[in-house]
Amino acid sequence: MRNTIMRITFLCLSLISYQSIAQQQRKTITKKERTFLVQFLKETESDVFKSVKDLTAAQLNFKPALEKWSVADCVKHIAAAEKELWVMAQQTLKQSENPEKRAEIKFSDENLIKVVEDRSRKTKTFAALEPANSPYGTVAEALAGFKADREQLISFVNDTQVNLRNHVLVLPLGTYDAYQFILLISAHTNRHIQQIEEVKATIGFPKL
Repeated sequence: MRNTIMRITFLCLSLISYQSIAQQQRKTITKKERTFLVQFLKETESDVFKSVKDLTAAQLNFKPALEKWSVADCVKHIAAAEKELWVMAQQTLKQSENPEKRAEIKFSDENLIKVVEDRSRKTKTFAALEPANSPYGTVAEALAGFKADREQLISFVNDTQVNLRNHVLVLPLGTYDAYQFILLISAHTNRHIQQIEEVKATIGFPKL
């Protein structure tokens, strides 16, 4: 029994190692990866606009509590994060590939999305991404900035021939390859779309 377990363990480790090597040898991401990422980015972009469609100024600025964010705050945060997180990814892509750092990655793509989107896990954002520090003065400005940045990101993913898996970001909040970091950007958008829906469902949310 012990020998059987050891053989299975060795086989699993060998498979992981083989997949990692194969991933490193690819010149670019697979068609399946590209399609999934583009679709995910488009879906969360569309959902941002759906979540705020036809909301009045009173509804946009309503806060469930003094320390809580309004819908407007969420939108400004989404837009600011879109810009800043993509800048971080771009800086990594300008550097040489560092696939040896892949060993430090702790999340699968699926688990990363689940963790980021999980609203039961509360986290405090960076000061630069606080709504009060957003470069956007109005919701309209934030939405326009978000759309421009998201469309640029989608265009990049559609066209890039870079192997995003071989560019690894080592950050205080975790280690991710560039493909995963773009997944994180989209999942982060969805996290705050959920927050917007929570605000809209709050007792006292203005009817108009």
